[in-house]
Amino acid sequence: MTEPLTGPLTGRVLVAGVGNIFLGDDGFGVEVARRLAGTELPDGVRVADYGTSGMHLAYDLANGYETAILIDAAPRGGPPGTLTVLEVRPEDRPELITAGGSPLQSSQLFNAHGMQPDVVFGVLDMLGAQAGRILVVGCQPASLELEMGLSEPVAAAVDAAVVQVDRPALTAYHHEHTADAARRG
Repeated sequence: MTEPLTGPLTGRVLVAGVGNIFLGDDGFGVEVARRLAGTELPDGVRVADYGTSGMHLAYDLANGYETAILIDAAPRGGPPGTLTVLEVRPEDRPELITAGGSPLQSSQLFNAHGMQPDVVFGVLDMLGAQAGRILVVGCQPASLELEMGLSEPVAAAVDAAVVQVDRPALTAYHHEHTADAARRG
């Protein structure tokens, strides 16, 4: 089950904006990543726009990030523009659904334009890698129709999402690592 974000972030952090900019509000994560990339972030924090490249995200996660913050449009039934921050525990991560019992036979596995979480986690499993802590900053979309640009309520939520990711989460990360460095001398 997903649960609200609690506790400080530790280790290297990957902030991943995901979504399709050609499907209206699905471009939310991409826009948040673009804005975050223009801010000063602590060492050890990387922001990237993955768009719809789930395979690229899986390989980057395999490089040893302790925490990944995925930013995406997330239909959860609230009013458009509503932000939700959830932690996805390891036991809640979906297994890669395969055809014929083999991951290589899965029709979605090598879809270069897909960002299905089960595929991303499935590729990680195939690589023998662990995803670490996964946080999702989701925004309720107003429209996922074929169009460019965010709806007004989702565009208004971008700044709040930047603050949500940048301030509480990364500030906690920075303070913990500053304290660790001071203890080590």
